[in-house]
Amino acid sequence: MSDNNTVRGATSPLHESTRAETSVRRWLSNFVVHFNLCPFAQRELQHDRIRFTVCMADNEHELLAALDSEILRLDSDSEIETTLLIHPKTLLDFADFNEFLGIAEQHLFELGKEGVYQIASFHPLYQFAGTDIDDAENFTNRAPHPVLHLLREASLSKAIDSYADTALIPEQNIELMEKLGNEKLVQLLESY
Repeated sequence: MSDNNTVRGATSPLHESTRAETSVRRWLSNFVVHFNLCPFAQRELQHDRIRFTVCMADNEHELLAALDSEILRLDSDSEIETTLLIHPKTLLDFADFNEFLGIAEQHLFELGKEGVYQIASFHPLYQFAGTDIDDAENFTNRAPHPVLHLLREASLSKAIDSYADTALIPEQNIELMEKLGNEKLVQLLESY
């Protein structure tokens, strides 16, 4: 055993949490912003208005509690524009993750926060309905770890109003993903 009483090769929860946050930060900067998948992300990242938080829970109940905490934080801190709730140990199966999104949306409604916040979702195995698992377009919503992205509806509406042709963003992103190709996209995602 080492001096800090950990088994060699074992990873502490703090280290796991830091690694998860670091990989999602790199993904946001080097993938989402670099390829301009979300034209609103760069400004918020540059102004340090994105909160990155990691929930190391291994069950949905604790993840929902973490989501509540982040909603309360957004309610009380107008300097935070958006929150990325990273959960590297919960909902690793995409079908379970996708099912949980319905629960999270219902929870938002029950809290009276529907229309105040919106949840976007990212997952290492994200798959849009009607696509094959290897289709490049799925990478528009793939991240190194599962992520619940809390957005302020008012800010999102304002950003959309000030950006020309937001309806073209998904189509342009799919086109770019197809141009990059599945092999390159897999390499990029694994590098974060």
